[in-house]
Amino acid sequence: MIGAQLNVRRGPRCSTTTSTSSAATPSPGRRRRACGSYATRTATTRRRRGRVAAGPGAGRRRGTGSGKLGVRTHHNRTTILLTSPVSRTTMDTAEFYGFGFANAVIREALRPEDDVLVVTKVGADPNPGGRLPLRLAQRPEQLRASVEGNLRSLGVDRPAVVNLRCLDTGPGLRPQGNQVVDPDDQLAVMTALRDEGKIGAIGLSSVTLDGLRRALPAGVVCVQNAYSLVSREDEDMLQLCAAEGIAWVPFFLLGGAFPGLPKATAEPAVHAVAESLGATPSPVGLAWLLHHAPNVLLIPGTANATHLEANIAVSEIALDAAALATLDGVESRSNDVSIG
Repeated sequence: MIGAQLNVRRGPRCSTTTSTSSAATPSPGRRRRACGSYATRTATTRRRRGRVAAGPGAGRRRGTGSGKLGVRTHHNRTTILLTSPVSRTTMDTAEFYGFGFANAVIREALRPEDDVLVVTKVGADPNPGGRLPLRLAQRPEQLRASVEGNLRSLGVDRPAVVNLRCLDTGPGLRPQGNQVVDPDDQLAVMTALRDEGKIGAIGLSSVTLDGLRRALPAGVVCVQNAYSLVSREDEDMLQLCAAEGIAWVPFFLLGGAFPGLPKATAEPAVHAVAESLGATPSPVGLAWLLHHAPNVLLIPGTANATHLEANIAVSEIALDAAALATLDGVESRSNDVSIG
């Protein structure tokens, strides 16, 4: 299960480019590898001498989320975290994380030799001064503008993957008024951006099963939905992704910190399994995800280097049949709640 290789389809090949535009690069002539095979590259990496190297191993499907970086850490501390010699294969981010702060830190901290794949998302934009820190940006022209904004703030010519946050399911906001857009129109602009070479591949986020089926002909390399041990409503979609060779990238992967969202770490069964393994509840909840399906890529967010190392060590946790049966017996509850 850990060693399965995932396929990426319908995305352009990438090259290592050198940009001379001061608006697009952190420093003149700095080379940034902005494109790659998301699912394939994230499924074939391991830790060696503090860097990422090709080969088999238990640490294949791991990454980290930058959502917490923009709002919880000092600039220097964040940079230290991102450049610490701990293997990561993906960094999940968005322009609306910390009003662009997370992207700016990633741009400064990462170097081409780190071999870290940066994945961003569109469908919402920063909303400084608003009641909520983000506002919906679902219209085709807004999606294009959001991609351009990510190119500038990340300092890349082409992100490897851009996730379209559909906002049709799971916790969060729902499109209303002129933000209700035909999915075909959204996919058309995303496909056009890929054909123009501005994005490497298309992912979907907060998408329904029907929405994913509708998008399959466009070429989808990953799905990022709220999913965890305690919220497994998207099981059919997870199985479809596995059959199609699409990476499954859950967020709120231990449940959620918002009111109304169940938490894996509050489950007695999780505590019991953790105690039997001499572990803590959070790693057990993450380990269950890795054991549950062969196409899972974890992106746990953290603002602490120690927690980052602990997250990576999750791949070493072995859950036997009895532990899996105990965890599989945890009741699944809906995560379809409004936030904000």
